[in-house]
Amino acid sequence: MKLLAVASEGFPFVKTGGLADVVGALPAALAPEGVGVTTLLPGYPAVMAALGPVQSVESLADIFGAPARLVRATAAGRDVIALDAPQFFGRAGSPYLAPGGMDWPDNAQRFAALARAAAHAAQSMGFDALHVHDWQAGLAPAYLRFASSRVPTLFTIHNLAFQGQFPADVFGMLGLPAEAFRTEGLEYFGQVGYLKAGVWFADRVNTVSPGYAAEICTPQWGMGLDGLLRGRGRDVSGILNGLDTDEWNPAADPHIVARYDAADVTPRALNKAKLQARMGLAIAPHAPLFAFVGRLAWQKGVDLILEALPAILDNGAQLAFLGSGETALEARVRGATGAQLGRVGSHVGFDEGLARLCYAGADSILMPSRFEPCGLGQLCALRYGAPPVVARVGGLADTVIDANEMALAAGVGTGLNFAPVSQEMLASAITRAIALYRDGENWPRLQANAMASDVSWTRSARQYATLLRGMLRG
Repeated sequence: MKLLAVASEGFPFVKTGGLADVVGALPAALAPEGVGVTTLLPGYPAVMAALGPVQSVESLADIFGAPARLVRATAAGRDVIALDAPQFFGRAGSPYLAPGGMDWPDNAQRFAALARAAAHAAQSMGFDALHVHDWQAGLAPAYLRFASSRVPTLFTIHNLAFQGQFPADVFGMLGLPAEAFRTEGLEYFGQVGYLKAGVWFADRVNTVSPGYAAEICTPQWGMGLDGLLRGRGRDVSGILNGLDTDEWNPAADPHIVARYDAADVTPRALNKAKLQARMGLAIAPHAPLFAFVGRLAWQKGVDLILEALPAILDNGAQLAFLGSGETALEARVRGATGAQLGRVGSHVGFDEGLARLCYAGADSILMPSRFEPCGLGQLCALRYGAPPVVARVGGLADTVIDANEMALAAGVGTGLNFAPVSQEMLASAITRAIALYRDGENWPRLQANAMASDVSWTRSARQYATLLRGMLRG
């Protein structure tokens, strides 16, 4: 099967979050299943530079008022097509945000261009199916539908909270027939909904964990689209994300101080000392060290961690933050760091090497998300032997087995989870984690279970292949 995947980012060419990791890992994961993946990305400067010499595939004479072309290359073991459209993508900095932190004012045009190019390439280049990732490519199934194309589409929702909604007057420039702008189409509360278009027009819809697939069909977490998602019935499913276990491997990770594996985790102590030093924490080998790695955002429960600080500090533990996000939470993290020197550390921003060091050096990773489509952080934590403390939501609930009394007795716990998502329940879970850490028998067993977890793409790739073949048969 020849599959074209389209996304706004993909590792190792351009990355702002977990979407890039998934898009970057799926080609290798699907290859053993007989699915050959070509990935279409915007021609950002970083992408064009990483691709090196390219082959011009096709000129697009007029894509929303300016010329563009599709170019192709093999780089980093991946077959990549780039939409070389400098007027839309030839910009330094964030793929989505202009200097100052606001969305690029022409994001509606930029990502409509990406979707339109994907629909064109899927038809003209002989692909069997199109795999569309998130709202930035969400119009592609609509373009195919109104071109009466027989190329089937799979639309994957990575986070329903980001929907790509634009004013109604955007519709006129999209090049779609008037009938597309109605409730049974792109219209969404008087606006144009790019993610809604993907949900409505794709042949199949999936999201990145079974738990989240169930949650988004409810009014609480459906973000206004729960009725449509319920209406799609069995066309909506969930497939867990995985990790590229070659890329994420503590036995070979070049970013960490001391490499190790499940057979001998003692080198983690060297990573812990280095992490404490990098974060301005006291070098205390026996103090439980918790870390948060990710967006400093309400969704991620960062405010709950700050409110639960007494459960960490009063029990002689330490905390490290790595990430950036909402201005108010960044300020609160900096404030906690200043008020608790040596006990709370932070790096506001992102650093890939420091993130790896957090997973390899922290004793536990905190992920108290209010909702979480899948989460990759807890998978990294399991892989690196840092049993995570997670909220019992979405993909976190699907991937972390709580180390309760029965699980400990059966030897199957891999971390700790809690519900409901509140400061009190997070504090309780942290207190449990600290007690287990100081238990010389149960913590090593929990750590071993975490590292033995299968966080690879193997099972999920098989499920994707089955879903794609079902689409072709349908």
